[in-house]
Amino acid sequence: MKEKMLDNRICVVGLGYIGLPAAALLADKGFRVHGVDILEDIVEKLSRGRIHIHEKQLDEMVRKGVGSGRLTASTTPAPADVFIIAVPTPINEDTTADISFVEKAVDTIVPVIEPGNMIIIESTCPVGTTELMARRIKSRRPELKVPEYSDAEEWRDCEEGLLYMCYCPERVLPGNIMFELENNSRIVGGIDKRSAAGARSFYRTIVKGDIFISDCRTAEMAKLSENTFRDVNIALANELSLIAKKLGVNIDELISLANQHPRVNILSPGCGVGGHCIPIDPWFLYHGAKSEARLIKTARKVNDGMPTYTVREIEKMCGGKKNPVVAVLGLAYKPDTNDFRESPAVEVAALLSDIEGMRVIVVEPYAERLPPALVGRKNIKVEKSFEEAVAKSDVTALLVAHACFREADPRIIAANREKIYDATGAWRKLLE
Repeated sequence: MKEKMLDNRICVVGLGYIGLPAAALLADKGFRVHGVDILEDIVEKLSRGRIHIHEKQLDEMVRKGVGSGRLTASTTPAPADVFIIAVPTPINEDTTADISFVEKAVDTIVPVIEPGNMIIIESTCPVGTTELMARRIKSRRPELKVPEYSDAEEWRDCEEGLLYMCYCPERVLPGNIMFELENNSRIVGGIDKRSAAGARSFYRTIVKGDIFISDCRTAEMAKLSENTFRDVNIALANELSLIAKKLGVNIDELISLANQHPRVNILSPGCGVGGHCIPIDPWFLYHGAKSEARLIKTARKVNDGMPTYTVREIEKMCGGKKNPVVAVLGLAYKPDTNDFRESPAVEVAALLSDIEGMRVIVVEPYAERLPPALVGRKNIKVEKSFEEAVAKSDVTALLVAHACFREADPRIIAANREKIYDATGAWRKLLE
């Protein structure tokens, strides 16, 4: 790559929870960044210096980037030196990976790719996707010199005009993305070692943390392994909570005591696992090696079953009452964000609304509108006041421990303890 990195043009394809913060940070570091998204309203907002997701420091950085002219956006890509693909990779109904967004992103940049460009995939992908995309580029632009996968020990010669192909997964926490993009360590996985070295030079201009070099397959699997680790450990906590309830054991005390062991760290149980990574990525590993991934599949089944279990427990608390009212506190997949991707709380609210005669009151301080899965359900109403929702309900279910709920008047919680179901543990001491 060129030594004067700040002269480089960057094209970021996908302006979601990862792409937009990355584009803003790169512009803030002095790069000329062109963002691309298929949704015109996102492009229109960004072009006016506005954002569509809630993230600390992002709005200020976007306004600064747009105002300086270093951050632009459209629905089509522009020529660049570095192309970053940060689009979703959901799963199909059969839990296989849907990489169609990555394929479409590659197809959109193919016409503007120039010899010597760097293509970086940040989207979470099944092992082998980077190689597949390299072949896809080659099939559409046969005149381009596209590297092939190599795990050879020796470094390849820097052949003039050869593309750089890399897989560099993000590993950030929603709610703290801007800080973590700059300070977390990164893995750069090259389709060949020359590509990995080029990607390391590029990321060194914005990343303060360590940068580790590997091949693209290992980098792809490392990302999947990180999220699978979390999923399996959450599944253990959730399963322990089910066992503890059956055996009459207090799950909070159990976990607290078990975690006194210096090498034990049991996580907190909840109503399921959400987000675009943890409930999705383990399936990518499973479908890559089904007979070997038995524990991974079991953990996914445990966590996927928690919303249904939560609904059954709430139903029991309704005590057979006709047309009961249930207040659902929180819909996001994690506290203090407006991220509803794969949220188990949304699934719980939907399942409750499917019950004949059930009426649901939703309190979600971070939502301007209901998530699509809940839109149009006549028995779901939105309430802004936590106090009003509790007063109107027969059962109140705390599903997401937003700060406003954690800091709620303890007298209200204590006074209504008999009708409160706490899936988060945030209120359990007040409910004892």
